[in-house]
Amino acid sequence: MVEELTPEEVKEKVDTGEIQVIDIRDERAFEEGHVPGAVNVPMSELPRAVDQVDWEDEIVCVCPIGQSSIQAAKLVSSFEGVDDDARVTSMKGGYRAWEYELESGAESGDADTETESSTPH
Repeated sequence: MVEELTPEEVKEKVDTGEIQVIDIRDERAFEEGHVPGAVNVPMSELPRAVDQVDWEDEIVCVCPIGQSSIQAAKLVSSFEGVDDDARVTSMKGGYRAWEYELESGAESGDADTETESSTPH
């Protein structure tokens, strides 16, 4: 079972730099607004993009309502490139439950532009 974090918990961890946010929505939705520092890896591209992301020790997957992100978290945790000790979670309620400020545009980048030497936040 995938652990779910509340939006409040995610916000606190984002503010302190303790978590890597993976937004699995399509690029257009991501550009309209996303959790600050999130990396856009659309669900349909996740299996192919795994080698392009420098995975951190704590990861939260985010989607519109918190359902697809559970599946994404399961998928991410199964990747060889993700440390066995990594904590991979989902944000409960997704963007529907997020009540905080969003970044817009490509302010934080996406997996297609990340390199293995960079660490997305």
